[in-house]
Amino acid sequence: MIHYRKATLKDIASMQALVAPEVESGLILLRSDDEISTNIRSYTLACDGNTLVGFVALHIHTPYLAEVRSLIVDGNYRGERIGTTFIEKTLSEGRELGLQKVLSLTYEPKLFERIGFVEIPKESLPEHKIWADCIKCKHFPICNEVSLIITL
Repeated sequence: MIHYRKATLKDIASMQALVAPEVESGLILLRSDDEISTNIRSYTLACDGNTLVGFVALHIHTPYLAEVRSLIVDGNYRGERIGTTFIEKTLSEGRELGLQKVLSLTYEPKLFERIGFVEIPKESLPEHKIWADCIKCKHFPICNEVSLIITL
């Protein structure tokens, strides 16, 4: 049975192992252990017993805007609504924090659209997002991700 919990620093090695193939393929941006450590409070994990099967982060950009990022689900667990649950949990957390909007850059826009996200032009993304994250991507500046946003 899948259970969800906040990440701890002890989880970083398992998180990096789970996401490594997606980082290698360029589907998810590489985050160093130090970067994950700095942002550990933003991560929520999905576990099957003691086995990590996915994680997501709610990254705060401004007092009004956050981002769902680093969403990964082990291939053996896809189709079990873990991704949907992750997004719903991040939106709930965002509401509790008083955020107004949550964005996402994704190769899976339908997953987000089913929950109410709408596509926006990449040019409308905050400039600091581009220079903090996108510049590190192996696909920059040719990006095939879809940018979406939802109002809370």
